[in-house]
This record gives sequence, structure tokens and C-alpha cells, in this order.
Amino acid sequence: MSLVARRAEQRELARFQSSPRPEFVAVFGRRRVGKTFLIREFFHDNFCFAFTGRSNATKKEQLASFSAAARGYGAATAPPATWRDAFLILRSIVEADRRPGKKVVFLDEMPWMATDRSGFLDELGHFWNSWGMMQAELLLIVCGSATSWMSEKFIDDVGGLHNRTTGTIELKPFTLGETEQFLQSLGVVMSRYQIIETAMIFGGIPYYLQLLRPDRSLAQNVDALCFDGRAPLAHEFHNLYASLFKNAERYETVVRALATKTRGLTRAELLHETGLTQGGRFTKTVDDLASSGFLRSYHAFGKKERDTVFQLIDPFSLFALRYLGDTTHKDPRFWSNFTPTPAHAAWSGYAFEQVCLLHTEQIRRALGISGVLTDFAAWSGGTPAAQAQIDLILDRRDGVINLCEMKYAREPLVADAGLENAVLRQRALFSAALPRIRKSHAVHSTLVTTYTPVPTPRLGVFQSIITMDDLFESA
Repeated sequence: MSLVARRAEQRELARFQSSPRPEFVAVFGRRRVGKTFLIREFFHDNFCFAFTGRSNATKKEQLASFSAAARGYGAATAPPATWRDAFLILRSIVEADRRPGKKVVFLDEMPWMATDRSGFLDELGHFWNSWGMMQAELLLIVCGSATSWMSEKFIDDVGGLHNRTTGTIELKPFTLGETEQFLQSLGVVMSRYQIIETAMIFGGIPYYLQLLRPDRSLAQNVDALCFDGRAPLAHEFHNLYASLFKNAERYETVVRALATKTRGLTRAELLHETGLTQGGRFTKTVDDLASSGFLRSYHAFGKKERDTVFQLIDPFSLFALRYLGDTTHKDPRFWSNFTPTPAHAAWSGYAFEQVCLLHTEQIRRALGISGVLTDFAAWSGGTPAAQAQIDLILDRRDGVINLCEMKYAREPLVADAGLENAVLRQRALFSAALPRIRKSHAVHSTLVTTYTPVPTPRLGVFQSIITMDDLFESA
């Protein structure tokens, strides 16, 4: 499997590698997103030193593993007793490396090394502050899957590591365009319609995508990965959160509550649904989930900050909670049998909306407003007799507000009277609710769908149309 996509990240790594200064780079992103693969492939495993922390290991066990790794780089020493001793060994390894160019040191799975009272972070800070930051040839890369932890310790730290990192790389799931490139590199042949459904299930997570077999249809792959007797992803939901967060049950509780409400929940509603209590722990839980890309927080259009809505947007979590809750009684061919049903069509509509929410920059590009300051929001309201809900609003600084209507269709959409009337009613209710200061804005309806719709007069209800090909473009 070769390194595809990730062009911006590769450019950043190349810049750090050619820098005339010492570099201390933090790479972070959720589990399975391909951080380790990116670093090892880019540098072709040509490290001055590399070490990966061990899950659930004691400090003594971590140091023994560090010693074993050090022996692989020529340092024949006994296991260090402390992390200070370990970093002294690392310094000797770097000083002994006489090869020209940057000396790349890669410390992977940082949260597993920096256990409570281990002293690891203090000694890492001392290593960098007392020696590393004076070594022009040193490129220190630290990596971890707990995005919120990495941000707290390496970006927002107020201790010895405060303002010490010289660069950060946040690795996000693949976009649709990157997913297409990745699948092609694996020999997996799919139409763009099928790639979108793949993203609706697995998100853009490279680990899940690389499990797809080229000789199977998408439905067969989903059955084998999620519903068959020994399906490798049958229990991935719990494993995912347990690997990222301490007290994972709190995080799962929040995610499960959000999965039941497609529009999302306000803070007060989320507290009520979960039974959790208001306070710092709750705030940290939702902040951690947001920084890891599992949920988004947004202000409902026209509402104040206290009315922030939290919405689950991780495709795999949504899929797993809906269909993998009890895999012991599932038909091993569940997805193949489910795909032709109306229930699948209902699921597709909502899942497609989530994919669109993850590609708002592509939507802006298709509208030609990449350079226009834009706020993203949602809205629900109306009158007692007529209600409307809009899941994606583009509130632009050039005097236009786009109301996005997202429609997943197996074939080119035909705009009928029902759709036309629904869009007109939605626009009228929204326009009536606009505050006086916004009455001068033009309210446009935008259709986001799979294929180019069949041209009919009723299609004129939309001021702009975006298709899945637009969603595959680079942002």
C-alpha cells in the first residue's frame, strides 16, 4: 500500500525536513486515520530513532520497550530507570548519528507513554529545552491518537512544553476525492455513487477503507466487515472510544444520546438525555469529542451562544449505533438484503447529509464563494401550522444566505410539485423569521444531490445546484 493523497501534509513534512532550524512537530488525529503510516512512509522508516508507546503498560514496561528500541539503533544499554535516563540515551543516539541531513526522531502513541506520575512529559520538555532546541539537525516528531490530549499537552500547554512545538499537523479523515484516490490505489473499483455510500458507512478512515476487498461488491464488503460471524469491525465502536478516551463510558453516553437526534441537541437537552451533570467534566467530554471530529457544535441561525447545538457527524459511529448494536443475531448478509429496501433509502438520505456537512468547503467552492467569509448554521422554526428544518445554511458576508436542500438519489432527480412546494415553503418560513437587520439579504435555495437533475421548469426553484462530482473536488 503506497502513500496517496495527503499532499498538504507531505509538503509540510518536506518543509520540516529541509528546515535549517531544529523542529519539534506534533502530529495528531483520531485512531485509524493513518498518522503512523504517513510518517513512516514519508521518511521510508529512515529514522535516527523511533519508538512506539505500549497500550496499558506500566512505566517500567514502557522503559524496557524503549531500551529494546534503543538497542536497535546501536545503544547497548540496560533498561533506564527513569525517563530522564531514557532521554539521555536518546541524546547519545542522535549525537552518534553522523549521516548528513535532518536526524528524525519519531515518538509514536504519546498518550500511552505519558501515564500519570510517569514524569514523561516533564523529561521530554527538559530534553528539548536543555538540548534539542539547540540542535539544528534535529527533527523531533511526536504523534498520538487522542486529539484533545495532544492539543492540551503540546499546543496549549502552559508548562515546560509551552510554545515549544514549531509545527503541528492535524490528520483528518479522507475527503471524498482522497477516498477515491485511495481506493484506486488498492485496486478497488467503485463508481462515485458507491464511494459516497462507502463514506456514509466508514467515513474517510483509511484503516477501514483498506479492509475493502477488490473482488467484492460494496454490500458484500460491508457484510464481511460488519455483520459476518467474525467481522473485524463488529465491535469497533466500543474499541474506538476506549482507545481514545479515559472513562470512555462518558463519551459513549454522549455519542449514543446524540445518535438518536438527527438535528442534534442543545447543552441542556444533552444533559437531560444523558443524565450527566453540568460542569467541567461534561464540558471537557463534548470538547474532546468535537476536537476529535466526532461531533460538531454550531449556533442555530438567529440564536445566541447559549443555544449551541451539538450534532454527531462521525459516519461510522452513526452507522454502528444504528446497525451494529447487537451483531449476535444479525443476518451475515444483512447489508446485501437491506440495500434494496425502503429503510435503506431512508437511512441514505440522512447519511448523505452528514457527508455533505463534512464537505462544506467543497460546497463553497462549487458556489464560487471560497474567498467569501461564511458562517455555517442550521435552523428550525416556522409557525404552529407550518414547520421547517434546514440542516445546512451558508450565511455569507456578500449579502446572500444559501439554504441547502440535500437529496440522495439513485438516479437523476426529477423535481416534482411536492419538492417545489416544500422548498418554497421552507424559504418563505425562513425569510419571515429573519431579523430586521438581515432583511436585505437574498435568500437562495441550493440543491445538493448525487447526479445532475433532469431539467424541468420546477427545478427553477433552486438558484444553484451542486452534484456529487463537485463534492469530489479539492477544497
